[in-house]
Amino acid sequence: MGRKGLYHDWLQGDNLLRLEGWARDGLTDAQIAENMGINVSTLYDWKNKYTEFADVLKRTKDVVDREVENALYKAACEGNITAQIFWLKNRKPYFWRDKRETEIAGNGKLELTWEDSRKEEEK
Repeated sequence: MGRKGLYHDWLQGDNLLRLEGWARDGLTDAQIAENMGINVSTLYDWKNKYTEFADVLKRTKDVVDREVENALYKAACEGNITAQIFWLKNRKPYFWRDKRETEIAGNGKLELTWEDSRKEEEK
């Protein structure tokens, strides 16, 4: 394993594979730092100082996130009700979230127009 404190050792050979694997498996930065034998603040410093180090983690996490997004989309389109609910609550929260926030106008009537809901959706 790479020597503690040398970020570039983590960008080579087996260490690079470990780093990519941990990111791919969904470990948090804190968990990755622990596996590397460094403090999480050191990991953050390395990500800020060394673009190539940050890119390895970002690239690997992005690929896996896309795979999960595609799987969720496919499951929703194939009729998986849970996936459909999750998708709609996150993609169109104004229309699909469980709790809605509404305002009562000064006249005591609820006034919500289609235009109002479109503005909320765009936020």
